[in-house]
Amino acid sequence: MPLHTQLIGQRTLPRRHAVDARWTMAYAAGLQDDNLRLRDTARKALAVHPLFPVALEWPSVLDSRALPGHNCLSHDELARGVHATHDLHVIKAIVPGQAYQTTATVVDLQAGQQGAKVCLQLDTHDETGALVTRTWQTNVSRGVMIEGPAVAPIAQAPAWLLANQAQQGVGAVVEIPIAVSAGLGNVYTETARIYNPIHSDRAFALAAGLPDVILHGTASLALSVSALSHELIDGAVDRITRLGARFTSMVVMPQTLMLHITAQGSGWALFELRNDTQGPVIKDGFMAWS
Repeated sequence: MPLHTQLIGQRTLPRRHAVDARWTMAYAAGLQDDNLRLRDTARKALAVHPLFPVALEWPSVLDSRALPGHNCLSHDELARGVHATHDLHVIKAIVPGQAYQTTATVVDLQAGQQGAKVCLQLDTHDETGALVTRTWQTNVSRGVMIEGPAVAPIAQAPAWLLANQAQQGVGAVVEIPIAVSAGLGNVYTETARIYNPIHSDRAFALAAGLPDVILHGTASLALSVSALSHELIDGAVDRITRLGARFTSMVVMPQTLMLHITAQGSGWALFELRNDTQGPVIKDGFMAWS
């Protein structure tokens, strides 16, 4: 059934999370990120992987699918949904040992070539109510139409770091291979606590028409950010202020991906992630730091 424009402006109830070092270290270890800042509990402040916020956001993403205007989709229609774009802004560092809460707000709903595009604003606040991270995420319900009166977006996602930076920076900087193990989908499912059986259950993935289990898009992005932080800022992940990407194709495991830094300047880099046949997995990727 179609998504309804009444969805625009709907917000989920807050999801509360207790974040501890065990969880944040497991997230980094599952990515095989050997950055000592992410696991050295003897440090004054244990750093958290920049993509860890997706673990807090996932329950709210699921909750958004039950909002009025979205809850009409069948199981098969829900299964055709894909994560298309991700734009994460880091306002404050996540600190292990503290509690957080996350909400999802539907800010826009548009008809696209592949189906209905739902834009979410995912906000995570700390115990004092201060905004810690904000993510603009687009999901596409493939083959799903839109019905209802026209409704203007209630917010506009910020412009991406792309064309202007590419003209100012230097290109073709470096290529970095990233090995993806056969079981990474299962590992990331548990460490990120993001469960979708297409990433860990082969029978389910085959029944859904996939060639095999496929890696989470956020895992591909997290692997890219790990490699970028090692290469460009000596692992100082607490300096990262923004990152994002467009997800363009699936990753079947195992294989070796290739990260291409396509341009970089002072405090930013643009990148692509390609599979073992040079097909793009991530396009228009960017990372910014202070």
